[in-house]
Amino acid sequence: MVKSREWSRKTREEVITLHRKGNGYKKIAKMLNIPRETIGSIIRKFKAKGTVETLPGRGRKKMLTLTAVRYLKRGVEKSPRVTAEELRKDLSDVGTEVSAQTIRRTLRNEGLHARTPRRTPLLSPKNKKSRLQYAKSHVDKPQKFWDSVLWTDETKLELFGPMDQRYVWRRKNKAYEEKNTLPTVKHGGGSIMLWGCFASAGTGKVFFSS
Repeated sequence: MVKSREWSRKTREEVITLHRKGNGYKKIAKMLNIPRETIGSIIRKFKAKGTVETLPGRGRKKMLTLTAVRYLKRGVEKSPRVTAEELRKDLSDVGTEVSAQTIRRTLRNEGLHARTPRRTPLLSPKNKKSRLQYAKSHVDKPQKFWDSVLWTDETKLELFGPMDQRYVWRRKNKAYEEKNTLPTVKHGGGSIMLWGCFASAGTGKVFFSS
């Protein structure tokens, strides 16, 4: 269905003024170069509503209530890996029928976007504590100190965790919050060994063996 044109308030006022002066629909249409059907619509609306203002209620109606939107936001904040289809089913269970696409659009409007989770090392509480202590003890080191440091590491990469593509709902600049990441490990079955290094001047070559 083609959306009808919305004429300006000034044009609608001119239509009513000419009509009050006794001009018929056909004459007004010719004078203003507006379809006769449109002239009739403007005049009928004026007679019914007493105004040429654009009344509230035009446009697409929101399909979700504020309560439902808050429910969706709480759901993805608590479980970032939940899918739009799972959220749709949850709303359906409480009597709200909308499409998964509507849910995606609503969450995007609320600043929540589906993103591929960043891969980070799977760290124990002890690892996290020691890394934080190291960072705090070195945070004030001068640039000259870091220019003399060479970082090296070796690792074994393997398949780990679910392999299906799953996104996380998160806000901008929240990529590395723990709930938005995908933990990886360095041990297990089939894998390759990698060794590499980097310094303030840049990265070194990567060596690997199977």
